[in-house]
Amino acid sequence: MIEPIPLTAYALAQRYAHEIRELTGDGQHHPWIQWAFLLCGYGPNTPDETAWCSAFVNAICWELRLPRSKSALARSWLAIGIPVPLDQATVGFDIVVLSRGTGGVQPGPENLTAPGHVGFFAGLDTRPSSPRPDGVLVLAGNQGDAVSLDRFPIASVLGVRRVR
Repeated sequence: MIEPIPLTAYALAQRYAHEIRELTGDGQHHPWIQWAFLLCGYGPNTPDETAWCSAFVNAICWELRLPRSKSALARSWLAIGIPVPLDQATVGFDIVVLSRGTGGVQPGPENLTAPGHVGFFAGLDTRPSSPRPDGVLVLAGNQGDAVSLDRFPIASVLGVRRVR
């Protein structure tokens, strides 16, 4: 019997790290990003400067036949999968939804249309000056105009969802 090759959403997303990035120049747009937007109901000419973190997560989940939000709104992922406490999140299929914006109080997780950011859980991070994890590592699209790994404050985490 042939054994299936285990492939997690995170492992597939890693393949795109630093390979998929917005194109510079007038009228230049990355075709993969535009394809990901099609999965969210956007038109084929959607510019790659449009926030595309959720489109990236949707595309990875589509490729693996996993549940997906079918929306380009980052917070739409708060309604997909099973909620998981951050301290029980695992690298693989867990998706992190973050608040986004500056200034005062940000809307809570009940507001699915407010600005946000979404990507794949890549671990917790502890600064040398902190006894406990104070950051979350996220592999996502639209981080520095590319698919990349970045660190966010734990306070910005709205929820973690397990998608299988």
